[in-house]
Amino acid sequence: MQTRHLQIQFHTPAFLGDATQSGRWRTPPFKAQLRQWWRVAYAAQQQFAVNVREMRDIEGRLFGHAWLEDDRDEDNNKVAARKSLVRIRLNQWSEGQETQWAGQDPLVQHPNVHDRDGRQKPVGAQLYMGFGPLIFDRGTALKARAAIQANEQAQLSIAFPDEHAITLDQALQLMNLYGTVGGRSRNGWGAYSLHRTDGQTMPNIETPGQALAKCLSEDWPHALGTDSQGTLIWQTQPLKDWAGLMKTLAQIKIALRTQFVFTTGKTQNPEDRHWLSYPVTNHTVTSWGNNARLPNSLRFKVRPKSDGQLVGVIFHMPHKPPAEFGSSPQTLECIWRQVHNHLDQTATLKRIAA
Repeated sequence: MQTRHLQIQFHTPAFLGDATQSGRWRTPPFKAQLRQWWRVAYAAQQQFAVNVREMRDIEGRLFGHAWLEDDRDEDNNKVAARKSLVRIRLNQWSEGQETQWAGQDPLVQHPNVHDRDGRQKPVGAQLYMGFGPLIFDRGTALKARAAIQANEQAQLSIAFPDEHAITLDQALQLMNLYGTVGGRSRNGWGAYSLHRTDGQTMPNIETPGQALAKCLSEDWPHALGTDSQGTLIWQTQPLKDWAGLMKTLAQIKIALRTQFVFTTGKTQNPEDRHWLSYPVTNHTVTSWGNNARLPNSLRFKVRPKSDGQLVGVIFHMPHKPPAEFGSSPQTLECIWRQVHNHLDQTATLKRIAA
């Protein structure tokens, strides 16, 4: 067995719900992150020629399962479930220190939000990016009893079999570069960094990337997308705190979404903007039913700089929506290229390699 001892530090508040929906340091979200980024590292090792069933078998035997139908032990006896070979431990399971949402939520303009008189009405940037964990109660407020504050730290220890060290070390570095955890984490909440506390450095890795069209041919997130300019990663200008950065990210997200103008409120067939993420407030697609969910594959991350400032990172992990959405690869590629072009032309963003 090998062990990695790491410090984890949050750079934006994290909404990690326990049984009472209060934010608390817990290992399951980080194990889920490790499992997610392990798949990406594994896919890159296979040069993206992945046999998904074979990958799921390896994953189930490594991380534990209760679903593999053909798993057998060393004596060839059928196994219904396995414990994880990966052990994760935190040095604390304390409740988050953010019990009241401090300070004012900076307002941003949203062209689709109006007051009762039809006048355009600004929205809170943090509420827009964190709707769900954050609610409006005479101002932006926490729905749960607590959240984990930015800058909170804990020690994370991970033990695993020797033969999985290379892939898991790569997965840990991908977590460090791109990982966010908890409610609304794809919008940049729960952004964290990892560094080893044993004097060793995180491994240098090449960010796994595949052409947009190839990413859209698979129905699971296995790589960052690429185009003729490189990997689909953009970075904001540095800011001194997470609140200002979340305002910037909210403005960027509003602009890239509202460039796609709806023609109606309720429609039988999807319009372009529906393919970015779904559901969309006041704009339902009746053919998709009431329970359809399409998470945004464009993800936000916050990273620290050596001078203490923070930068926002926007990266795209495109993949094909579930079959029931009836998507067209050509339509999806066209829509996402328009999004990428918009980000390339945004003055506050620049392309980065990783």
